[in-house]
Amino acid sequence: MTIAATSPVATVPRRQLPPGRYRLTDLMRSEWTKLRTVRSTMWTLGIMVVVGIGVSALATAETRAHWSTMPPPTRLGFNPVSTSLTPLFFAQLAIGVLGVLVMSAEYGTGTARATFAAAPRRVQVLLAKTAVFGVVALVVSEVTAFLSFFVGQAMLTAPARHATLATPGALRAVVGMGLYLCVISLLALGLGTILRHTAAGISVFVGVLLVLPLIARALPNSIYNSVLRFLPAQIGIVIITNSSRAHSFSVWVGFSVLCCYAVAALVIGGALLVSRDV
Repeated sequence: MTIAATSPVATVPRRQLPPGRYRLTDLMRSEWTKLRTVRSTMWTLGIMVVVGIGVSALATAETRAHWSTMPPPTRLGFNPVSTSLTPLFFAQLAIGVLGVLVMSAEYGTGTARATFAAAPRRVQVLLAKTAVFGVVALVVSEVTAFLSFFVGQAMLTAPARHATLATPGALRAVVGMGLYLCVISLLALGLGTILRHTAAGISVFVGVLLVLPLIARALPNSIYNSVLRFLPAQIGIVIITNSSRAHSFSVWVGFSVLCCYAVAALVIGGALLVSRDV
């Protein structure tokens, strides 16, 4: 009786990480899985796109319908670019809510314990969330800004004045609006990390964007003019109008200030994340 000889099968050993070790890219893949498999992500991003494009179409169509009855000074100062982009200030609420949910939802469902048990280096978890959500927010925001611009300008038929991307300042305004929405969403993520509660995070986010300007208006003019330039909403308005206004920062200086807000919120959130038990 003979036994047939079998040749060993060559196998390529897989590189295994030591127990308890993981890379930032591993965390990013995990966060991407979480983000894309949750229904609220698709719903919120869908609402953002629909609201941005839909309200832009309504605003520009309304302008076109009443163009002939507008006073000459109004028509002379008409800015077709900002008219089609201003409705995106409604869309910022949707992506801001999603930014808060990226972190607060884990605390609401209790999965934060499992996340930090599997990945004890919490700052890396926050970095992974910020990177993944930031890329998604940037892509969706830019797509929404460009679609809103094209749809809005298509509604502004003659005799109404319209713009193209070749119009001076138009491309910068569209790209700038997408960047503004992305940074606003990261600010919301920072607030969600600090507060750990969805309702509280959304309330503070809406308060910063909508309530704070109303409170500032109640201040004396000397104080209001000094505060106005630091408000996120005012920074956004300057970005889409491409003009330096009195008591406002220039376009990119204001955007830098907005970035500082988002970074500060994320840094504070990261520090609290490390110091808390959960």
